[in-house]
Amino acid sequence: MRIALIHALKHSIAPIEEAFSRLWPEARLANLLDDSLSADLDEQGGLTSAMTERFLALARYAAGCGAKGILFTCSAFGSCIEACAQELAPLPVLKPNEAMIEEAIASAGKGARIGLIATFPGTLDSMPPEFAAADPSVTIVPCLAAEGLEALNRGDGPAHDRLVAAAAARRLGGCDVIALAQFSLARAAPAVAQATGKPVLTTPDSAVRKLRQLVSGQAG
Repeated sequence: MRIALIHALKHSIAPIEEAFSRLWPEARLANLLDDSLSADLDEQGGLTSAMTERFLALARYAAGCGAKGILFTCSAFGSCIEACAQELAPLPVLKPNEAMIEEAIASAGKGARIGLIATFPGTLDSMPPEFAAADPSVTIVPCLAAEGLEALNRGDGPAHDRLVAAAAARRLGGCDVIALAQFSLARAAPAVAQATGKPVLTTPDSAVRKLRQLVSGQAG
């Protein structure tokens, strides 16, 4: 069972592979990385039709290689991924965060305050509307910890975790649950939970569980 993982940040690869190793070890993973996507989004300030075409090219390649499901792992490209899902249906194509959004809303309940922490600014533009579409009653409290990504880019994982946890403690203490918006943030979950005393949700585990369910349904 080949599953394609499409990344716009190299830091997303390790956490999603770790989640697959625990939750779906039988899956055969194929990683596709274009880390220029995140840099281009940052420079252009928003998603463009040209960027959507780049996503479609990656998704078509993955499908052509025999993937039975596709998971995108960067949260800032929602409309691009939706275009891929529409074109390749009924092949399961998942946004990185949709399963976690479902779990966060189910966990927190109606009218809850959900803290959303990211280290990549574009993610905090794209994800809140997805929460609102799933449940308009929840309030999203955004928190950017850009210095965490800078630390990760330097190869300093412990500093990344400390910086993310400190940002969460400053901004998200009044929330009912905290959602870590990027795959690369999963490693900081224990530090964020300790710093805030709040339940913390990550994207990789939720995504693997949902994709396995969808692919199994297709196979059945």
